[in-house]
Amino acid sequence: MDARLLDILVCPLCKGPLKYDKDAQELICNGDRLAYPIRDGIPIMWADEARDLNAPTAEEK
Repeated sequence: MDARLLDILVCPLCKGPLKYDKDAQELICNGDRLAYPIRDGIPIMWADEARDLNAPTAEEK
């Protein structure tokens, strides 16, 4: 992920900063608790494509 791109990308919902999770290939919004996927090097910035960080994982169910 290009550092210059990370400097200008913000969460589409709250306009807050995003953190890059290299291992998961996601951009994390701590404010909205959402993780936006990065596919083939392209951030997918649609809220309906984001993973809810508050949702229970398969291990927690």
